[in-house]
Amino acid sequence: MIGDLLTSLASSPWALPALFALVLADAVLVVIPGEVAVTATGALAAATGTPPLAAVVAVAALAALCGDALCYAVGRVAGVERWRWMRHPRIRSAFAWAGSRLARSTATVVFTARFIPFARLAVNLTAGATRVPMGRYFAAVAVAATAWALYQAVVGAAIGALLPGDPVIAVIVSIVVAIALGLVIDAAAARLSGRRARR
Repeated sequence: MIGDLLTSLASSPWALPALFALVLADAVLVVIPGEVAVTATGALAAATGTPPLAAVVAVAALAALCGDALCYAVGRVAGVERWRWMRHPRIRSAFAWAGSRLARSTATVVFTARFIPFARLAVNLTAGATRVPMGRYFAAVAVAATAWALYQAVVGAAIGALLPGDPVIAVIVSIVVAIALGLVIDAAAARLSGRRARR
C-alpha cells in the first residue's frame, strides 16, 4: 500500500514542483531537508522510473541556484547584522569565517559550502553583504548547485537501482544514507575548520 502511494507520488505532476519548493526553502530555512528530498526522489526515479532522473537533477539544481541567489540578495539588502539571530556569537563567527574565505577564494568556498547546510547559509548571506561581484558569485553558485544536485540524486538513484520495484525500502535507505553522508560531511568540515583555526 505504501509502495503504491510512493509510486503514485513519484508519477504525480506535483512531484517536481514539490521538490523545487523543498530545495528552495532549504536554502533559507536550513531545517528543511532539501538533501533528503533530492536523494529520496532520485531513489524513486530509479526504483519506479518516474520522475526522470535528469529532471530531478535539473529541478534540484535550479532550486538550489535560486535559493542561494535569494540568500545573496538578502545579504546584499539587509547585511549580516540586521536581525537579532545574526548577532549571536556563533553566527557572527560563521559570518567572519565566510567573509575571510570569500575574500581569498570565492569559487572554492561557495562550492564547498553548498554541501554543508549552515555554512551554505553563512557564505551566501556574507557574499551578498560584502558585495562579492555578481558574475563571479553566480558562476560559482551555478556549478556548485549542479554538482550538489547531481551528487544527491545519483546517491538516491544508486540505492533505487539496487532495490528496483521496492520504492518503500529504496526511499527509506536513501534517506538514511543522505543523513549519514550529511553528518560525515559536517564532521569532516568541522574537523578541518578546527585544524585551520589552530594553525
